Amino acid sequence: MRVDSRKLVIAMFDSGLNQKQLAELSNVSRATINSIKNGRSCSDETGHKIAKALNMPIEKLLGK
Repeated sequence: MRVDSRKLVIAMFDSGLNQKQLAELSNVSRATINSIKNGRSCSDETGHKIAKALNMPIEKLLGK
C-alpha cells in the first residue's frame, strides 16, 4: 500500500500528533511511521492502523 507522505504529514499536523504519538496510537513502530513519511510503502494492515489512529478513512491517505 502506498500512503502519500504529504497527506500523512498534513493529517498528523491537523491531528496535533508527532511521529511518536502516532506510532503509539496506531501500534506501529516509529521507524515504520518515519519510513512511510519518507515515501516507502507499507502493508495494508499498517495503513489501516494509521488511518484509524488519525480518525480518517484510508482512502484519504492513499497516493496515486
